[in-house]
Amino acid sequence: MMKLSLGPILWFWSKQTVFDFYGKAAEWPVDTFYLGEAVCSRRRELKPDDWFGLARDLKACGKEVVLSTQTLIESEADLRRLRRICDQNEFMVEANDQSAMQVAIRNGIPFVTGPSMNIYNVATLKVLAKQGLKGWNLPVELGRETLDELIKGLQEEGLDLPAEVFAWGFLPLAWSSRCFTARHYNLPKDNCEFRCLEHPDGMELRSRESQELFRLNGISTLSGSRYDLMRELPDMERMGVSTVRLSPEHLGMEGVVQRFDLVRRGQVPEQDPLTLVEAPPCNGYWYGRPGMELVLR
Repeated sequence: MMKLSLGPILWFWSKQTVFDFYGKAAEWPVDTFYLGEAVCSRRRELKPDDWFGLARDLKACGKEVVLSTQTLIESEADLRRLRRICDQNEFMVEANDQSAMQVAIRNGIPFVTGPSMNIYNVATLKVLAKQGLKGWNLPVELGRETLDELIKGLQEEGLDLPAEVFAWGFLPLAWSSRCFTARHYNLPKDNCEFRCLEHPDGMELRSRESQELFRLNGISTLSGSRYDLMRELPDMERMGVSTVRLSPEHLGMEGVVQRFDLVRRGQVPEQDPLTLVEAPPCNGYWYGRPGMELVLR
């Protein structure tokens, strides 16, 4: 049976909100937790020791824990935090950029790659497997056909590298050295007043026709539609996908997890409405279409 994972929290939440979230999530049917700040270095509600403490608590609950690294490294301070994560040997590391991967390889610790890493072929995976790669995430812009080719290619090479797919949530699309949330409030990035705390699921960015195009989340831009591959889980299982990733939101996550758990067990979830941030669904990338499209089967 495929595993369920909770990706790192991409939004800026208060320390207590994060603790409360994981306190509840520890009881959900989630197999793997990704912990850590993956977006902005200014988000320091939780210190490294706080993340390590959460990781140990979840591990004690029987969960697999992976420490996520920042996606955009911009300063020596960012590198120090990265080294702190990669200097331990308790937990596997999720490398979200080349710097993290290089430090993990140098330190000889096992790592997986996150969905922001540009991995498009078996040759790349083969090279990384020799350097400590233990699993990989399909880049969010790739779809079913590419994934099937990669999994089959790995099998032909005799490589056991579990594949993980981002299957639910707002798709992280791009990162910038400029903070869009601070810009919205006419504030400099280095004195942003932590306005992201006011937007626990990002800021909507709509077109002139009121179509929700993106969600702004500090230096990160995400899809305006919510990616939902719940109905594609049986297809993933036939292909040999190891894990499906759900991206945390501050409302309704338990219901999302329960539904995905039922589907992976071959059951049909009830159609009761979920309490979620309002957003249209999409699955276009999976079918090789524009990402914001919804393909009905």
